[in-house]
Amino acid sequence: MLPASGAAAEVAGGASTGAVAVLFFLYGARLSTREVTDGLRHWRLHLTILACTFLLFPLLGLAARGLVPGVLTPPLYTGLLFLCLVPSTVQSSIAFTSVARGNVPAAICAGSFSSIIGIFLTPLLAAALLGAGSAGFSGGSLLRIVVQLLVPFVAGQLLRRWIGGFLARHKKVLGYVDRGSILLVVYTAFSQGVTAGVWHQVSPERLGALLGVEAVLLALMLSVTWYGAKRLGFGRGDRVAIQFAGSKKSLSAGLPMASVLFGAEASLAVLPLMLFHQMQLMVCAVIAKRRSRDVLPEDGAAETDETPEVVGERVGAAR
Repeated sequence: MLPASGAAAEVAGGASTGAVAVLFFLYGARLSTREVTDGLRHWRLHLTILACTFLLFPLLGLAARGLVPGVLTPPLYTGLLFLCLVPSTVQSSIAFTSVARGNVPAAICAGSFSSIIGIFLTPLLAAALLGAGSAGFSGGSLLRIVVQLLVPFVAGQLLRRWIGGFLARHKKVLGYVDRGSILLVVYTAFSQGVTAGVWHQVSPERLGALLGVEAVLLALMLSVTWYGAKRLGFGRGDRVAIQFAGSKKSLSAGLPMASVLFGAEASLAVLPLMLFHQMQLMVCAVIAKRRSRDVLPEDGAAETDETPEVVGERVGAAR
């Protein structure tokens, strides 16, 4: 069981497959069609985020090909490129946008759009950029994506009318299902890696190099999304949503896809994604906290008719 091997590995693999299907069924059942239609009205913002997620990220991933084999081994580069193809997060993008006092509805819609489009686009981009014969990619892999991810998602959308209320009332309990599914996928993938001996292929030096490359990648995306959105004329609230939704990658969506696409090689393929996920959470938490201290127009005393003395008394009383 530690790691899973033999009969236990077969049981864990079957349970992981079922957990992934349940996970995407819940994604489909939770996503409100009204949120999607409302979000379409802000098409420039969503198009910008999608371009960052599925265009700029992959281009940077392709540029990192020059780091092989001096800095990254071919398997680690494959995982890094796959990381660049994964859709954006939903929950953490919303949470950080809320903390930073940004456009939360836009973050909700952007994360949802990215997840939906990623179900179609990520496998297609992976097949095109990683090669049909690389890392187990084939027509069968894409078919497994459709059966294991897309079909449950569509089923959830179709049944949302009847089960949406139940899911909303039991949101906290179902959160454990989400996390449990991800833990099961991680357990299965890493067990496969240990039994196959792939972890002997990653030296501490290579691991440190991978962390350095991912730190540069994250810094570039955070800078481009923030300053690029400003150049495009977006306001502060929209820039916050673009920065957090456009610079982050979803572990909950990437792990199930990797387990389907890479099979036994998923253990090394998901390592860059797992490291990047932890890094983006820590860095974005700091940025969101700093953004929360920005002085907004509605916070300023100049926007009111109160004198400075009255404002000072009101603030002192609040304290």
